[in-house]
Amino acid sequence: MEVLICLIVIAAVLVGAYYAQQKRRQRTLDLAALARRLDWQFRPENDYGHDELFAQFKVFRHGHSRYAYNTLVGRIDVSGAAWPAQMGDFHYQVTTHNGKSTSTHTYRFSYMIVRLPFLRQPELLIRREGMFDALKNLFGFDDIDFESAEFSRRFCVKSPDRRFAYDVIHPRMIEFLMEDESPTIDIEAGSCLLSDGKRTWTPEEFRATIDWADHFFELWPTHVTSQLEHQA
Repeated sequence: MEVLICLIVIAAVLVGAYYAQQKRRQRTLDLAALARRLDWQFRPENDYGHDELFAQFKVFRHGHSRYAYNTLVGRIDVSGAAWPAQMGDFHYQVTTHNGKSTSTHTYRFSYMIVRLPFLRQPELLIRREGMFDALKNLFGFDDIDFESAEFSRRFCVKSPDRRFAYDVIHPRMIEFLMEDESPTIDIEAGSCLLSDGKRTWTPEEFRATIDWADHFFELWPTHVTSQLEHQA
């Protein structure tokens, strides 16, 4: 009976691994098809230098065994201008020890990165408020508040340049961000990362994120982009 149970467990593991592999293979085919429709380049292989290239983003520095894969490279159209962009999947692992045993968990998530055509835009973080944000506020670690109390309650905004944050997040932008589940927006070192760092996207969600990014950047006021271009 013990041998039979072991064989059943092994068979279940093998079947699960097979279907997981088939699912990953189909995902690669689907994203390759998306790249062709977008006229973007597609690179399915593992990119082990991604975490160093975009080291400014903490989400790419977690754990070990880090690499990007299923990478799509192209451009988005922002008010008639082509801005370089890439998106894809990212993999990392976290190993923990409890004194008696060691366990390793694998994490995968999707992302999009847009390279901004400016040189000195301030850093800006816009993300949904979490439980720990509320606790931090109790101890005086406040984020930037806006005239819209509802927006300030739902979003955490941080920037070393409050004027820049207020200029970018104007009333129309606030309405746009509150329309649906907007991704976390992290602008650092000349690039903008869109990702929650928690899950992979469907091909349709990748396509929708491109459209979302187009709209987000088109809502930047002209006086902000003109000033940034002048500085560049």
